[in-house]
Amino acid sequence: MIKGKQSLSFTQAPFLMSSGSVVGSKEAKGPLGKYFDMLNTDDLFGEDTWEAAEGTMQKEACIIALGKSHRGPEEIRYLFGGDLLRQGIATSMGVEALQIPMFGLFGACSTSGEALALSAMAVAAGYGSYVLAVTSSHFGSAEKEFRFPLGYANQRPMSAQWTVTGSGAFLVGTEKSHVRIAGVTIGKIVDYGLKDSQNMGGCMAPAAADTIQCSLEDFQRNPADYDRIITGDLGYVGTRVLEDMLKRRGIDITEQHLDCGKLIYDQEKQDTHAGGSGCGCAAVTLAGYILPKLLKGEWKRILFVPTGALMSTVSYNEGESVPGIAHAIILEHC
Repeated sequence: MIKGKQSLSFTQAPFLMSSGSVVGSKEAKGPLGKYFDMLNTDDLFGEDTWEAAEGTMQKEACIIALGKSHRGPEEIRYLFGGDLLRQGIATSMGVEALQIPMFGLFGACSTSGEALALSAMAVAAGYGSYVLAVTSSHFGSAEKEFRFPLGYANQRPMSAQWTVTGSGAFLVGTEKSHVRIAGVTIGKIVDYGLKDSQNMGGCMAPAAADTIQCSLEDFQRNPADYDRIITGDLGYVGTRVLEDMLKRRGIDITEQHLDCGKLIYDQEKQDTHAGGSGCGCAAVTLAGYILPKLLKGEWKRILFVPTGALMSTVSYNEGESVPGIAHAIILEHC
């Protein structure tokens, strides 16, 4: 059912049936390390390149999610997947062995929200009983793609965030579970003209504010109607910008707001500057930390809002600004 300007609610709600989370060594040592399904001290995951390692993470996350629900790849109608790399190579290399019909996505760090939204829409429309959503990022591959190869030992400003090495996969289906996707708000591109790619939190915060405000208006709700409003990877800088922007619009989310980029690392002990980022940041935090709280009924309803900075090496080198986008997913305990 269409809601307001940018949202959908599902009368026959699709369910989040299971999830899988795979992380690297730094994430394993962080505050959420005990919540993830697979921890690997070898950030290459037995592969020869960072990109192949990221693909392996995606495959393992999918296998874990399928195993928890006792489903085989042949039972999955479609897979929605994406990553940060050119042409989505981590996804294509990772899920090739599963032989599931695939839609390759790019929403930067918001890709987990995009994948979940499209999976929910496909299931709710009757296009498949079981659909997989998977995303990933890797510190090594992201540094090589967007900044400098690790061997350069470049200096990072305090506004910079640390790309999460991790992958999260989710099985969305018609089979009832204790978590349902009750609605989605699809974000639009918001560009305030910022050009500092090392301050992605500041670049993404306006898009998060726009989507959160739109979702609240479309569903005629207040922040207090959610146990938590959880953004994807704004980090410490972007969190302050988001909360200040919304307060100026008469919306106060400070009591409900959490950010995956702040949760996943210990800022002081792990030297991650402004927090975590990357497609894997929101995905593994949702799979490992957020969903169990919904499953147990500790939280009854949350608004999950992954955020993305829509830049490339080409756009950055040509002096273009860094637009942002955010998608909101309403998850409810049932």
